[in-house]
Amino acid sequence: MTATFTDSRIYLKLTATAVIWGGTFIAGRIAVQSIGPFTAAFLRLAIASIALWFVVYRTHGCVPKLSSPQYRIVLLLGLSGIFGYNALFFGGLQTVEAGRASLIIALNPVVIAMGAALFLKESLSWRKGVGILISLLGAAWVISRGELISLIVNPNDIFGLGEVMVFGCVLSWMSYILIGKAVMHTLSPLLASAYACWMGTLLLLPAAIHEGLLEAVSTLRPEAMLSVMYLGILGSAVGFCWYYDGLKAIGSAKASAFINLVPVSAITLAAVVLGEPLTPSLAIGAMLVVLGVSITNRA
Repeated sequence: MTATFTDSRIYLKLTATAVIWGGTFIAGRIAVQSIGPFTAAFLRLAIASIALWFVVYRTHGCVPKLSSPQYRIVLLLGLSGIFGYNALFFGGLQTVEAGRASLIIALNPVVIAMGAALFLKESLSWRKGVGILISLLGAAWVISRGELISLIVNPNDIFGLGEVMVFGCVLSWMSYILIGKAVMHTLSPLLASAYACWMGTLLLLPAAIHEGLLEAVSTLRPEAMLSVMYLGILGSAVGFCWYYDGLKAIGSAKASAFINLVPVSAITLAAVVLGEPLTPSLAIGAMLVVLGVSITNRA
């Protein structure tokens, strides 16, 4: 009974994490309607940094110090997965709908598999290859709104700066994960993520100040404040901790399956909260992306 109850709690946490992460696209879309992308990214990560400090202190009893080589690695993690990802995430959401953005970023596992094969020489089975192709087809379907020929013939009319930025998020996260794979034997995921978050926050501060951080904070709208608090506390600190609990309890293979719920929850919440239309091309693209990612994760 105890094991079953524990498993149920883990599955509930992972499901809630997927819904929370789906909600980050809606919160991000709301935030950048009134504040700049660097300001939104800094505020999100400043809140997350404070929350993660408490988590690390509670877990370790202190904040462990890093060696010089570890600091260099954490700096790379902060540049790629924190600074780069969040700046591109909020920049892309200024023009790209939350639902469409979530489906592009859902390609993360697929692009990571491709990057691992290319840079770390990990094997890429034919099943993973099929999953990658299906996912990429789904993403192309979503971006082109079902007009694949137009995407090929007139890409500039369909593929704008916002889409480029969202794809940049995927590449940033791939870099973060591949760098992390090389150092996770010396740092726990929690500690590496916390230090990377702190580094990324510091790196974002000058850009946020230049963008008008101080003025933005003094005139921040309630909906923007709630959005960045959601992103910092739930989307970053709570989401990571719950997913980390799931990884420890049931392993990465089972836990990663819940990631497929993120774009589904994002599209649903975008329709309910933001009034974004659930078009046939979006639905078809979502099914293809989720199917492809599921095949890639299981291969």
